[in-house]
Amino acid sequence: MSTTKLPLSLRFYGISPWELEVIYSTLHNLFNVQEDPNASPDEDFTTMMDITFPLEFNESFFKWFGIPRWDKIKGVIKEMKRRRGGGDSLRIYIKFKGKPDIIFIIDLDDRHSFDMAVDKIDFILELLPYHLDPKKLPREVTEVSYQFNDISGKWQVMSGEGEQKYQFSENEWKVI
Repeated sequence: MSTTKLPLSLRFYGISPWELEVIYSTLHNLFNVQEDPNASPDEDFTTMMDITFPLEFNESFFKWFGIPRWDKIKGVIKEMKRRRGGGDSLRIYIKFKGKPDIIFIIDLDDRHSFDMAVDKIDFILELLPYHLDPKKLPREVTEVSYQFNDISGKWQVMSGEGEQKYQFSENEWKVI
C-alpha cells in the first residue's frame, strides 16, 4: 500500500493562526494539505474557508476519516462563527470530489442556524441516493451544491452544474 497522502486543498482568508493550526493539525496526518492563504476576498464576508476533500462524500469517507476527527473540524468551524458574531462574517465551503462533486455552502447570519447547518452536514448521506438518482440526475452534472435552509432547518439541494445549470425542484432536476 502506498504511503503517499492525497492532496487536500485549503483556501482561506481572515483565519486566525490558532484556527488554522487546529484545522491543519487535524488534517495533515491523512492528507497533503495544500494551503492557499491568498484566496480572493469576498467583500461581503470578513472570513472565508474552502476545504476540498479529494474523496467522495459517502459512508466510507466517514469510516476512514473518523467521527472524532470530523467532529473536531465541525467544532472549529462553529467556534470560528462564535468568535466572529452574527452577520456576514463567515462563509465556509466544504467540497468533496466525486461523481458528481458535492459542495456545502455555509454562510448563515444567525449563529444558532449556522451551528445547526454544520452539525447536520452528515445527515445528507441518507438523501444522496434520492438527490443523485441516476434516473433523475442529468448525466452532464459534475457538481451539486447544497445550502442550508434556516427556516426548515434542513440542507437542500441548491443547484447542479455541468454544461448547463440545474435546480432540483418538485422531485426532478430542471434547467435554470
